[in-house]
Amino acid sequence: MSTARRARVDAASTAHMEARLDRTLAALADPVRRRGIELLAERPRRAGELAEELSLSPAAMSRHLRVLRDAELVQEEHPPFDARVRIFSLRPQPMTALKAWLADAEAGWSEQLTAFKAHVEGG
Repeated sequence: MSTARRARVDAASTAHMEARLDRTLAALADPVRRRGIELLAERPRRAGELAEELSLSPAAMSRHLRVLRDAELVQEEHPPFDARVRIFSLRPQPMTALKAWLADAEAGWSEQLTAFKAHVEGG
């Protein structure tokens, strides 16, 4: 693969990862969705159970779950005994990517603070 092509592939991959991170952060910006994620971290739940726990109408819960699904934070399954029932569970990949991004950002901050401290103490 040529250097120019590799650079384009890397840029496209980076753009895709940034877009996924943006979707994750946007989905988690809403406190109701964050609480839904906390509930799903305990165990998978039916959509109706989530709505009841969060004091939401089924329609409002459906809208929140759609955002979480679109951000790939949750997955939906239908049990074989009843296709009308929707059970939601967490998908680990977006949170893993978010944690990696946060670790990189924290490392950058630490480096900057260390450099600033050295500058202040040396000057």
